[in-house]
Amino acid sequence: MELTRHNYFSPEMSYKYFGSTQFKEFMECPAQALAITRGTWAKPKTLPLLIGSYVDAYFEGTLDQYKKNTPELFTLAGRLKAQFLHADKMIERVKKDQLFSKYMSGEKQVIKTGCIAGVPVKIRIDSYHPGKAIVDLKTVKNFEPIYNEEKGCYEDFIRAYGYDYQAAFYQAVEGNHLPFFIAAVTKEDEPDFEVISVPQEWIDAARVSIENEIAVFQAIKEGKIAASRCGKCAYCRQTKKLSRVISAYELIAKEGD
Repeated sequence: MELTRHNYFSPEMSYKYFGSTQFKEFMECPAQALAITRGTWAKPKTLPLLIGSYVDAYFEGTLDQYKKNTPELFTLAGRLKAQFLHADKMIERVKKDQLFSKYMSGEKQVIKTGCIAGVPVKIRIDSYHPGKAIVDLKTVKNFEPIYNEEKGCYEDFIRAYGYDYQAAFYQAVEGNHLPFFIAAVTKEDEPDFEVISVPQEWIDAARVSIENEIAVFQAIKEGKIAASRCGKCAYCRQTKKLSRVISAYELIAKEGD
């Protein structure tokens, strides 16, 4: 079966190919990621995700269809909810900027497949400028640094959300080592926006991590290795089974995790 925009997120294609989002899900919790891949668990549609998809749909020219297929966008009276009226404002703001529009003027939703460390992978590029650049569109809360509890420090939103891993996937599959840019617009009352060049050293570091992990994740997907549980995500909480009584001291240890 050919990979297309219509079946890109289907269970069959999610099993056949790794995408950057799926890879990040396996990094966070292999058990939850495997359940998502098998179709036995689905993450809920959150408001940030819906807003991001709304803006994406505009730039790929499918906003009318997205509205028809997504009743969550509307009130019971059939009016667009305030959050998506604001998404329209975000769109109108960046449309007025020549540089932002230039970077978003490439070929839309270009699908490519390839392999990383022998594992089949897929990408879908928001704005592709062959021979020049790969551009990905993002909607974010703001451009403030984000605290990473695991690392104990603040970091930029690009690495906080794993967009460096996405860049590595895209470069590896596209194959021409093109520079990777993020065209980002914020959800603030007055939207801010930037076109951001992702440093190549960040991408290279992410690529090494992917190459070190993806074969193991593929083995988990194929049932050859048991999927470990993070013990913290919604999936782990819902499927949790007690095997012993814990000491109250262990609650303190949990707070320090």
